[in-house]
Amino acid sequence: MKYGDRLYLQKGIRLFASVLSAAISGMEVCPVQVEADVSDGLPCFTMVGFPSTQVREAQDRVRTALKNNGISLPPKKVTVNLAPADLKKEGAGFDLPVAAAVLAAAGFLDPKLLKGVLVVGELSLNGEVRSVSGVLPRVIRARELGCRYCMIPLGNFEEAALVRDMKVVGVRNIGEVLKFVSDPEAFEKERMHSEEERDGSITETGPVDFSEICGQESARRAAEIAVSGFHNILFIGPPGAGKTMLAKRIPTIMPSLTFEESLELTKIYSIAGLLSQKRPLIQVRPFRNPHHTSSSASLAGGGRIPGPGEVTLAHRGVLFLDEMPEFTRRSLEVLRQPLEDKQIQLSRASGTYVFPAGFILVAAMNPCPCGYYPDMNKCRCTPGEVSHYLHKLSQPLLERIDLCADVPPVNFSQISGEKPGESSAVIRKRVEKARKIQQKRYEKEKICFNGELSGKQIQKYCVLTEHALQVAKDAFELMALSARSYHRILKVSRTIADMEGEELIHTRHVAEALTYKAFDKKYKG
Repeated sequence: MKYGDRLYLQKGIRLFASVLSAAISGMEVCPVQVEADVSDGLPCFTMVGFPSTQVREAQDRVRTALKNNGISLPPKKVTVNLAPADLKKEGAGFDLPVAAAVLAAAGFLDPKLLKGVLVVGELSLNGEVRSVSGVLPRVIRARELGCRYCMIPLGNFEEAALVRDMKVVGVRNIGEVLKFVSDPEAFEKERMHSEEERDGSITETGPVDFSEICGQESARRAAEIAVSGFHNILFIGPPGAGKTMLAKRIPTIMPSLTFEESLELTKIYSIAGLLSQKRPLIQVRPFRNPHHTSSSASLAGGGRIPGPGEVTLAHRGVLFLDEMPEFTRRSLEVLRQPLEDKQIQLSRASGTYVFPAGFILVAAMNPCPCGYYPDMNKCRCTPGEVSHYLHKLSQPLLERIDLCADVPPVNFSQISGEKPGESSAVIRKRVEKARKIQQKRYEKEKICFNGELSGKQIQKYCVLTEHALQVAKDAFELMALSARSYHRILKVSRTIADMEGEELIHTRHVAEALTYKAFDKKYKG
């Protein structure tokens, strides 16, 4: 076939062609059939099927790109339909499938060659194929649908090639689309990719380590408990005590990501458009640190085109809120549902979108505006100012935080000490041991960690000794705990027991867990 020749279109013959593409709706991938029809009539290019303005502009990009590559569409009526018609199509990823369908309907390609092929990509006016976001989840969906291969922009090749058992081909321009579809065997073999060529190894390196932290043994212990059981934690202390330093090192004691977890995270970041083209696979646990001026929408996600927010980008990792009381009340209250359900549900006029949000919340705050309460030698805040500052955090939100750890100021001997603390690698080994116990215990459940236990599961798995049960009962009455706070204490006690390899929860485990719920008594009392 000569480039630009029309093989199948004859005068008076009406041709139809169809190619598969996909639309991103929240975290879901919806197959979209791009249908093209070229027939006699007044020359025009019409797009139907509930396209957005951005998608509707594809007709001008496609026609101009084809013209600049020596392909002149016949002066006929061109109709493009994006099915299903009740799903709104967003983004520029439909340019390439529209071009492929029109080329097939106009006779430049055999329509049969496009069957079982998923196509996605954006076109420039000179015919180059540009990268788009959300390629990885589309390729995963194509594998589920049993497609023969996927045709994507070459810039997204490394991202798409992460999917096993699915062949992908990256194209640079319209010319390569014609060459590959017409004769795949003659096309560059290095563009084809399959599972055997992938290296699934995952490495993890980090520039920070727990050994750099001086003193703060109780806070380090609390951080280890939080990671071992996937519990939320709040660090509270004066300025310069090391709260932020502790938080930034928490990902270093979390177990390494499995390939399945990496692929799940890469899918999220692909939809958000935050992947690197050269190294797209997410290999380290995310650490998200939004500024306190962040809006509730940036934390929860959504927007005109619903996308993942900070709570979703922190999935499988850490969401760190520094200076937590400085966040607006509306932004903080957004966290209630994801902290409880490990996902966030956004309802919009166009539908309901569910995003994963299985993160550890790590928060840091000062006990008062100046930061030194209850040290009255340094604190210059009035009781009213202290109370107002602390009450910026609502009680329902505090009850969803399992551990509240004091971070006192370090003294000179701790700073100047030559003996370093335990390294992240040593702590991570203990964390992995505790997590293996939990995974074995909950292998028949839909959870993996103690922090995810439901009320019914707490009764089944959090078995206390007789004396520990009495201590828990006394604490419930003396501290006027709510049912949620009491269950959180039992979850933390279960994790502490697992760290010691104990089957039953003993008095010492409950006592230690209670020390991490004394926020109200010490600061608000």
